[in-house]
Amino acid sequence: MRSKEREFPMRKMTWITVICLFATVGAAAQGAANPVVSSAREIYNRQSKYITAAAEEMPESDYGYHPTPAQLAFGQTIAHIAQSDFNICSILSDTPAPTDWKVTAADPKDKLVAAVKASFDFCSQALANLQDSKLGDTVKFFGGRQVPRARALLELTDDLEDHYSQLAGYLRLNGMLPPSAQTAPATTTQSAK
Repeated sequence: MRSKEREFPMRKMTWITVICLFATVGAAAQGAANPVVSSAREIYNRQSKYITAAAEEMPESDYGYHPTPAQLAFGQTIAHIAQSDFNICSILSDTPAPTDWKVTAADPKDKLVAAVKASFDFCSQALANLQDSKLGDTVKFFGGRQVPRARALLELTDDLEDHYSQLAGYLRLNGMLPPSAQTAPATTTQSAK
């Protein structure tokens, strides 16, 4: 009798383990359905948060700052990011970009920050609905060129990384710490000190 009493809990534990294993594999498979778009979305989310924080951190009086005459001013860069995001995400999603967010470097900081946030919201929606299976489709890109949709996705993430680096440099040149440098490591080891 005693061996049968032990057998039931062992069988029950085996079934619980099998169910947990299948649930884990199923969840992983769902995330793997769109690995390219999911990876791009992670990059996009990180960079858009940094850019938003940088746009908010820079004082309005320094939105005209640029280290050399040939470089875009801080405010011009924010305006460019907003307009570029609207255009690229319109291409990615086959959805017209909103027309009520046209901005220029001459606009006040609050309008530029609102526009870049709106462009990030628009792109987040476009990326949420984008599927890896659509990345090989041909789309009309800048200059009327026909390119794979993947090209637009790469352009989107590359542009944000490029411009955040630029904004971070401008902040540092004005004595401010960029958002990506403001987060302290979660843990430190004795040897790292």
